[in-house]
Amino acid sequence: MKTVVVTGGSGKAGRAVVRELLAHGYGVLNVDLVPSPDPVCPFLRADLTDPAQCIDMLRPAPGVEDLGTRKPFRNADAVVHLAAIRAPGLMTEAETFRINMLSTYNVFSAATLFGLTRVVWASSETTLGLPFRRTRPDRIPVDETQTLLPESGYALTKVLSEEMARQMHRWNPGTTLIGLRISNVKEPAEYIDFPSFSSDPTLRAWNLWSYVDARDVAQACRLGLEAAFTGADHFIIAAADTVMTIPNAELVARVFPDVPVARDLGEHETMLSIDKARRVLGYAPHHTWRTAVAGSEKRS
Repeated sequence: MKTVVVTGGSGKAGRAVVRELLAHGYGVLNVDLVPSPDPVCPFLRADLTDPAQCIDMLRPAPGVEDLGTRKPFRNADAVVHLAAIRAPGLMTEAETFRINMLSTYNVFSAATLFGLTRVVWASSETTLGLPFRRTRPDRIPVDETQTLLPESGYALTKVLSEEMARQMHRWNPGTTLIGLRISNVKEPAEYIDFPSFSSDPTLRAWNLWSYVDARDVAQACRLGLEAAFTGADHFIIAAADTVMTIPNAELVARVFPDVPVARDLGEHETMLSIDKARRVLGYAPHHTWRTAVAGSEKRS
């Protein structure tokens, strides 16, 4: 059994990742500034902008115990790094940049210092040029060849962290760093709002009408730990469909008529391509808002 440190394990995606890893036999330590409202694994409070605390989280003090066995929590084998200021506009640009860059640098450095073979970390769809207002996509669907056009300090931290991952892997080839360009994370309770989006196609055009279920983010993180891949690379992680009931061809014609369409878009297929994640990681999103909303309507 591998032991995985999940930073940001108290957050929306983090809680799902913790449960996914536990369900697949991993030992898990949640490292966050606040305890999880769903405490199912050991918790360690840490400020990841402090390099010493990042080192300590990978070799926690003897007082940190596994909840199931009550045995001391052993040193980590891998890290899933989700802790960050999670979106633009929550803090000043300078503070967002400081926290996200320092914490990611410290986590990557600590992982390579201890010789961990795998780091899976949260990059972002914002690296691709979101909210696609001042800039337009190179083509639709957008994939990992899209020109990186960060439009905020938050997005810039993710672009720079991707480059940092590549350079740290070059220095430490034994550590694989997999960056997940995660789309807009949703939980099932939030799907009730989705049918209203189709009343105005411009409302969600900012990320090509994309989203991802927190449980599928968790799947992607686990697969990132398990994939037969070495190096430093990045993968778009989104749901298989859009948030819209309007067909894709109509959406693009109305909102992005000037953007080249690279292939058939399907009726409601995601326009943030997950083909690379499918091919390399084995990612296969299981959850869609359409099933959840349909089931809710039947029950009512």
